[in-house]
Amino acid sequence: MGIQFVNGNVRAICPDCGGAVSTFHFQDASHAYGSVVQGAGFPRKIFTLMSCGGCGRGALATVEDKVGQYSSGRLIEFYPTSIERASLPPGVPPGVTTEFREAELCASVRAWRGASALLRSVLEKTLIENGYTKGSLKDRIDEAAKDGVITAARQKRAHDDVRVLGNDVLHDQWREVTEDEYAAAHLYAQRILEDLYDSRAEVEQILRQTGRLATP
Repeated sequence: MGIQFVNGNVRAICPDCGGAVSTFHFQDASHAYGSVVQGAGFPRKIFTLMSCGGCGRGALATVEDKVGQYSSGRLIEFYPTSIERASLPPGVPPGVTTEFREAELCASVRAWRGASALLRSVLEKTLIENGYTKGSLKDRIDEAAKDGVITAARQKRAHDDVRVLGNDVLHDQWREVTEDEYAAAHLYAQRILEDLYDSRAEVEQILRQTGRLATP
């Protein structure tokens, strides 16, 4: 769920509510919490104090107001950082998990390029951890599909949504990366981790048969 600005309040993940989505209010029954206005004319910025309706922690919303009505403005920034975390299988190596979470941290501040580059790194590190060490990342994805540890459909997504996007960031001239592009890369990086680690015993059997992992 993306951050939503509705009637002057913000719907977002609250880090003090265990990652649950909460409504941050700009006022209670008796008063508004306060704001600072930047600019004498329009458009102007309004920095508004808020409070989580669940746990009461404070927050700050920055709203662009074009017509003199705060609640109908456009949300520019929101703090605390709202991080949407995907569920990962417990067997994912710690370094891969940390890299995946760092990509989510980048995304939480809308750094879509940095997040997408990290997801490409997640994919490459994951394949290396599973014995795919030779050739380019393209070759490694294709070998994993050939071995059957990822499906043909996942192979295409790994190329189109993760590898190519990451290559655009790392190797090509600067271009904007959109939230939708990041979201696709995030989804399919997670799916590949699930493919390789949800049923780990079966995957390891295949990897040993193909010589990717040593027999214990």
